[in-house]
Amino acid sequence: MPLRFLTAGESHGPALTVIVEGLPAGLLVDRTAIDRDLRRRMGGYGRGGRMKIENDRVEVLGGVRHARTLGSPVALLVRNVDHARWTEAMRTDGSPPGDAAAARRVTRPRPGHGDLAGALKYQTHDARDVLERASARETAARTAAGALARALLASLDVTVTSRTVAVADVVAPEVDDDLRALLALPDEAPFRCPSTEVCARMAAAVDAARQAGDSVGGVFEVLARGVPPGLGSHVHWDRRLDARLGGAILSIPAVKAVSVGEGIESATRRGSAQHDAIGYDAAARRFVRPTNRAGGIEGGMSNGETVRVRGYLKPLSTLPRPLPSVDLVTKEAREADVERTDTIPIVAAGVVGEAMTCLVLADEMLVKFGGDHLEETRRNLHGYRAALASF
Repeated sequence: MPLRFLTAGESHGPALTVIVEGLPAGLLVDRTAIDRDLRRRMGGYGRGGRMKIENDRVEVLGGVRHARTLGSPVALLVRNVDHARWTEAMRTDGSPPGDAAAARRVTRPRPGHGDLAGALKYQTHDARDVLERASARETAARTAAGALARALLASLDVTVTSRTVAVADVVAPEVDDDLRALLALPDEAPFRCPSTEVCARMAAAVDAARQAGDSVGGVFEVLARGVPPGLGSHVHWDRRLDARLGGAILSIPAVKAVSVGEGIESATRRGSAQHDAIGYDAAARRFVRPTNRAGGIEGGMSNGETVRVRGYLKPLSTLPRPLPSVDLVTKEAREADVERTDTIPIVAAGVVGEAMTCLVLADEMLVKFGGDHLEETRRNLHGYRAALASF
């Protein structure tokens, strides 16, 4: 069965929930590891006030016994601590509060957000009905699901991490595919970048935007080392690995573009300067590449090199100094409503990018290698790797 997940919950509702189906039995579920990813998602330079309120911890409600998956759907819950301040506005029964302050209605849509499009789609004059689910708060549930997928990949010798490529016009130097520098970064690092000098410049760009009542965009990159060749397929559009990863990264709120490897740069190059030459390492009995401009994917399939996918984050649409808008009820020109926001959540976006990449890669591993129990999946993978070594 393919790996799939479904999240539910609103930004200021009681909790976020996620059900993950398709994990093989026997996978160790370490709640501290899931909580670590949830904390990482809350960190990074440029975050806003809500991160000082929430203290995300996962609760395992089903599909796990004695810290091991059973092969049945796994149900996880992450409570919203801030819900205590929103009980009237977000209650699931009764009528809306008559008091405007308690109702917390949003009638002045924010340019760049889903407020207006959602209000028109669902025929509501209160954009709160839309923004509560459109909020990036939902990605906490995805991060918890991704932590399960990460555990599965780790048991199959695949390592996934992320890095901060750029904040505004400050660009970090490239990192090599062995990932040691990135993996050595502490969880509390302000950016996922090994260069302290570049981090200081990124922080200055964030500070300048914050002082101006503005937001700023950036770029993150997810890297997956140890991915075997042959995941994905060339035979149909929806089975191509780069297409699946691209859709997963684009599903992250505020991500407006994606590239695989040096995909964007390749558009201005000749083929001789873009494609990765092929060699053979007789000692390791594997095909090798001196470069990895393709980002580990060719023809819709992984090629054995490190998978590299970038997400391009637009500036967030809630601004302390709001842009012009129109009231949904009166149709009068007004300034847009202001919700709590970040200046840039670039580290968090990278963590969510890791989660989405883990979910896609874990699904592809199970599609190719199957297994109702983790040991069966491992045996199938080891047999495949042995066959490749004798190819």
